[in-house]
Amino acid sequence: MNAFADKQHLSTREIQALDSAHFLHPFTDFKDLASRGARIITHAQGIYVWDSEGEKMLDAMSGLWCVNVGYARQELADAAYRQMMTLPFYNSFFQTTNLPAVQLAARLAALAPPVGERSFAHVFYSSSGSESNDSNVRMVRRYWDLLGQPERKVIIGRLNAYHGSTMAGASLGGMSGMHAQGDLPIPNIAHIGQPYFFENGLPGETADEFGLRAAGWLEEKILALGPDRVAAFIAEPVQGAGGVIIAPDSYWPEIQRIVDKYGILLISDEVICAFGRVGHWFAYEKFGYQPDLVTFAKAVTSGYIPLGGVMVGNRVAKVLIEQGGEFTHGYTYSGHPVACAVALANLDIMEREQLVQRVKGELGAYLARRFGELSDHPLVGLAETCGFMAGLVLVKNKATRARFHPDAAVGMLCRGHCFNNGLIMRAVGDRMIIAPPLVMTTAEIDEMIRLIRLALNLTQQDLKQKGQL
Repeated sequence: MNAFADKQHLSTREIQALDSAHFLHPFTDFKDLASRGARIITHAQGIYVWDSEGEKMLDAMSGLWCVNVGYARQELADAAYRQMMTLPFYNSFFQTTNLPAVQLAARLAALAPPVGERSFAHVFYSSSGSESNDSNVRMVRRYWDLLGQPERKVIIGRLNAYHGSTMAGASLGGMSGMHAQGDLPIPNIAHIGQPYFFENGLPGETADEFGLRAAGWLEEKILALGPDRVAAFIAEPVQGAGGVIIAPDSYWPEIQRIVDKYGILLISDEVICAFGRVGHWFAYEKFGYQPDLVTFAKAVTSGYIPLGGVMVGNRVAKVLIEQGGEFTHGYTYSGHPVACAVALANLDIMEREQLVQRVKGELGAYLARRFGELSDHPLVGLAETCGFMAGLVLVKNKATRARFHPDAAVGMLCRGHCFNNGLIMRAVGDRMIIAPPLVMTTAEIDEMIRLIRLALNLTQQDLKQKGQL
């Protein structure tokens, strides 16, 4: 037997050494991680995870925005086992299909509410959000080719948006750190500013005025590029990895007006926001816009098995089906039977426990009230929520909204205090963000808020000692 086959026989240091020797982690400074050693998560239950040292942590990030029904749900393990013993895998190439993939596609189509003339009867499967957004690029350009407009290739995204880390996904996103590596973005991808009122609003400007101005950047970009070259606009309903950036109410109606005016496709990247995160099955319903394509992944299986896909609206699907012939794109794991079976069981749990309704109703309201109370902390310049995702801005001066110098790494300082006191909370620059499991109780929300406030207090003490306050 391999000496490393049973992790129970290895100490934390031994596992860390093995990890550093063989495992290249995503979004990681490999040298830095090797010097300190990775935190080893060993097991989880409900909203909590434990590490190899026995430390219990409240997971306020749902793993990575995905474990909506919480950890260790027996039904999901049973669904995976049953399917593995029935049909563990078969591909969807060569005119074949499998029952879970078909059932899930029909279920998702039923859950996706029609908006205006747009409805969603079709699903294209992948294994992740990154793959799904790569599929969007292929699908959008194929659509315009079939309509005799091959010059329409440019897809516009937003700065500080995240649409995955593949070549196309990272290009669609607008994160400068990602674009600095790998010759990104690829050709025919453009970007506009993000609708972040706290940072980009002008003196005396209202949130709604800013929302209209920020949406107007899309029209300006379309005109600068030439409307006959623009294929689509892609955006997250709420920018997740960018720091839970919530657009003003005026933003999305104006975006809808602009894409309709120029006839371009609208892609709603809901890898984070779909499946109850903002109190709806799909977030476009909450914000009232009409996408042509909807990217999903993560919470469709609550992260238990990798699965992603694209909800393809009738405008695009009709052209692809009736005029398209062969669409030369897909993945080995498109419509993976085990992943689809787990997704079906996950949706069963969400419907039975009314998780979407709870987030839209009293539980979401309770989180909004409790999180909003953090606004009274001296370090907090803004605290806002949208369903079961929330963010706060760390500021040096509440009255002037003066920010800390980036070199102070105040967000990482706060994150360290979170982790050291049993809370997993993410730092994005000077924004601290959460996206907890949808199964939380009010008592667990209270516990989370107490731990956030503790981390804020400890951060404030550190900054005072360093003379940065």
